[in-house]
Amino acid sequence: MSAGVPLASWKTQIFESLLGFLPDWVQITVLALVLLAFATVWVVKLKRRIAARRALHAGAPVPAQASGAAFLGPYAPRNQGPTAARSGPGEASGADFLGAYAPRREDGGRG
Repeated sequence: MSAGVPLASWKTQIFESLLGFLPDWVQITVLALVLLAFATVWVVKLKRRIAARRALHAGAPVPAQASGAAFLGPYAPRNQGPTAARSGPGEASGADFLGAYAPRREDGGRG
């Protein structure tokens, strides 16, 4: 009764062709690791969803992805107000945040 149409999807066929020549214990181990990865992703998503719902009901802000500056600690640049956004002559520049490691200008200015 077969019409020559494969019953498995292309993903399953690729998976079987990659692992088909390996021993059964390796196939089972790889399959278990893949399932563990999917379960871990699902649990992390579920925890985030629960945290978002709790924050919504408590009126607290929803925890977002942390930015790189959150991990800098004391090395993070200080917010210097609206003048830090402009970098004209005599104003704050990127080199101002380097401190002692900033290259010195020849005109005696900073940055």
